[in-house]
Amino acid sequence: MSRLTIALDAMGGDFGPCVTVPAALQALASNPALNIKLVGNPSDIQPHLNQCDSALLQRLQLIPAELMVANDAKPSQAIRNSRGTSMRIALELLKEGEAQACVSAGNTGALMGLAKMMLKPLDGIDRPALVTALPNQKGGKTLLLDLGANVECDSDMLVQFAVMGAVMAEEILQISNPRVALLNIGEEETKGLDNIQAAAAILREVQQINYIGYLEGNDLLTGETDVLVCDGFVGNVTLKTLEGVVRVFLSLLSSGKRKRLWWMKLISYWFKKSLSKRFGHLNPDRYNGACLLGLRSSVIKSHGAANQQAFTVAIEQAVQAVERQVPMQIAARLQAVLPKSE
Repeated sequence: MSRLTIALDAMGGDFGPCVTVPAALQALASNPALNIKLVGNPSDIQPHLNQCDSALLQRLQLIPAELMVANDAKPSQAIRNSRGTSMRIALELLKEGEAQACVSAGNTGALMGLAKMMLKPLDGIDRPALVTALPNQKGGKTLLLDLGANVECDSDMLVQFAVMGAVMAEEILQISNPRVALLNIGEEETKGLDNIQAAAAILREVQQINYIGYLEGNDLLTGETDVLVCDGFVGNVTLKTLEGVVRVFLSLLSSGKRKRLWWMKLISYWFKKSLSKRFGHLNPDRYNGACLLGLRSSVIKSHGAANQQAFTVAIEQAVQAVERQVPMQIAARLQAVLPKSE
């Protein structure tokens, strides 16, 4: 494996360096070909590096950035005032070719806007989309997009999301001829908003896309499709509802501190361990990291509340996107599917 470099916004997210720095070190320890440019305030980052293995430090470079994009800042305001922030500097490293991908847990709207402004969308893409891979009932994964980068989407954007999702399913999930569906309120062709029906009409005529029709929300984890397309408002609500339900379920497995006989405790322990093994793959920490598809370079958005394990997963997502050359593959597919973009 050739060496690759990831630019990491160390200040973004709810917890900043206390999560991002240990996650970066964990990623470096597990991947000897990885180099990381850690962008952020040195005084906040350095304490987390004092006890670090010197061999890992040789593959980590600290890039100073005194400012950061606030999590609650309006995207337009954050973009105007972004110079000198850790998020913008990380993206500049990517733009200048000093890194092959960027990872941030910061303000989603600001990351979307800055990435689009600095890196530019691929020809034929109106706006990039956030996508993540969810574990499904059949033991595989289903890609869901958009997850919140675009609240309102017209039919052309939904078609573009379908193309990008199909390419990612092939390159990252290694699925041949992936099935693509539109998320809708019913499976009947007459149901749904005008933009969804118009997108369906286009996808039915695109031979390069294995379009299978509409699916409802209850099919999200069944494995009925490999790619599920929707607008950003619906996708964001869907994903966060799923994550909330899973976290409540997993927390119930670890709750209950009432006094019980030893044999009751033993049975309870066995039952919880069995359920955790059966459903633990649904833990959101294991699939953190949404790829911002449609740009000329790879950008990964981590959940703002990600812990160390989850943020490490986001870094691994960035490595995969670079190794599989996802932007280049999407550009090639767009030329075949959307000739008008040439």
